[in-house]
Amino acid sequence: MAKETDVYMKSWIEVSGNSDFPLQNIPFGIFKTPGGPARAATRIGDTVVDLHAMAMKGFFDGLNIDHDLFGRDTLNALIAIGKPAGRALRLRIAEIFEQSNPELRDHPGIQKDILFPAGSVQMQMPVHVGDYTDFYSSIEHATNVGIMFRDPANALLPNWKHIPVGYHGRSSSIVVSGTNIHRPKGQTKADTAEFPEFGPSRQVDFELEMAFITGRKTELGQSVSTEDAEDHIFGMVLFNDLSARDIQKWEYVPLGPFLAKNFGSVISPWIVTLDALEPFRVPGPTQEPTVLSYLRTEGDHNFDVQLDVLIQPENQPEQLVCHSNYKYMYWNLAQQLAHQTVNGCNINVGDMYGSGTISGPTPDSLGSMLEIAWKGTRPVKMADGSERKFINDNDTIIMRGYCIKDNLRIGFGEVKTKILPATS
Repeated sequence: MAKETDVYMKSWIEVSGNSDFPLQNIPFGIFKTPGGPARAATRIGDTVVDLHAMAMKGFFDGLNIDHDLFGRDTLNALIAIGKPAGRALRLRIAEIFEQSNPELRDHPGIQKDILFPAGSVQMQMPVHVGDYTDFYSSIEHATNVGIMFRDPANALLPNWKHIPVGYHGRSSSIVVSGTNIHRPKGQTKADTAEFPEFGPSRQVDFELEMAFITGRKTELGQSVSTEDAEDHIFGMVLFNDLSARDIQKWEYVPLGPFLAKNFGSVISPWIVTLDALEPFRVPGPTQEPTVLSYLRTEGDHNFDVQLDVLIQPENQPEQLVCHSNYKYMYWNLAQQLAHQTVNGCNINVGDMYGSGTISGPTPDSLGSMLEIAWKGTRPVKMADGSERKFINDNDTIIMRGYCIKDNLRIGFGEVKTKILPATS
């Protein structure tokens, strides 16, 4: 077992038992301190570790990594060093912060330039997202939507079990957790109306997703096989892909989502590497009929990530509305990337690929208000007595994700956003 996944390894930095960020995690992000520049970091417990400061003080001198890469305002260039170098970096960080290592532990004067309380820093977008693809890979979600809007006896469209359905989304409106989003405006049309009307969406929804980020580029015309796909994937984040259901219903024929999906999508600030997630691999659902040869995979490519969604009305406590799991995904990330590139589509470092809404087989595991409230026919009762069919103005949506196995917990932290009223 690689050192960073040793469940018994402890850090000299205090880490609570329920922390998402033990020494076995070592995620990557970009942070700022007041008045300081953005730079690369990792997190251990509730402590943010300035990787640029560590590099400048010589802690990574044996790794042959340019110190400048840690001082950029995105991780793209650092990710591009490749997986072998990235693994060596994570191992070195784990070594420095292991409880018996005095290199930094016994030098509080140096620590003050490297270690910061998580609550004292501002997290930034971890990568520049050049391109963004959103998939539709949860069979439970696709089935539920098909039942609601089409023939319940033929809920899945004929192509669904043969290809990982996806579309290219808008990367400019992907923002980091803590960014608030205004209610979008657009055209909607009631079933009983002759003409559409323009105004704020009445059906703003969350979509519980995860996203993977590519760490290796390809050239135009090159395909990535399912066997090699994970070599091109750096890590994963939580992803709230906000949606305006009423706008989408009117606009999506014939080319798919547009204004309903590009007004804001929110990611968690820490990228958790596939190496950190390695202990949590699980088999995916059985795929029937058998998929075409370029989509076949060997081994386990799903991950047991428990996912929670909470709604917090203004000045009220947060309330759990969904508990799902990434392991339910019908199409796995290797198949998604192989399908994305099978036609020769080139990929770049920092590209992002959303899983699509993650719903499970039970009522408590539905990954959107569209499903939870079943098109508004089953409103959710909130603790303050109010009801939710969709998301109200000034509601905060919180998503959390974590893996637990053999006394090891690896998590993503949270992704949080408040829905503000539409602009005038």
